[in-house]
Amino acid sequence: MAKLKITLKKSFIGSNDSVRATVKTLGLKKLNSSVIHEDTPSVRGKIEKIKHLLSVEEMA
Repeated sequence: MAKLKITLKKSFIGSNDSVRATVKTLGLKKLNSSVIHEDTPSVRGKIEKIKHLLSVEEMA
């Protein structure tokens, strides 16, 4: 299964609680921090919700 490298590119200060919770469940903590997740529908849904804050790369 493919993997996704997710990087937090913009701050979530001032965002509502659901955006903060989504960032936290993805495992992102600081600006420019990155995590690697499996490409699943649940992860894609989380990315779609906060795509304005993220940079996403597909890994082989």
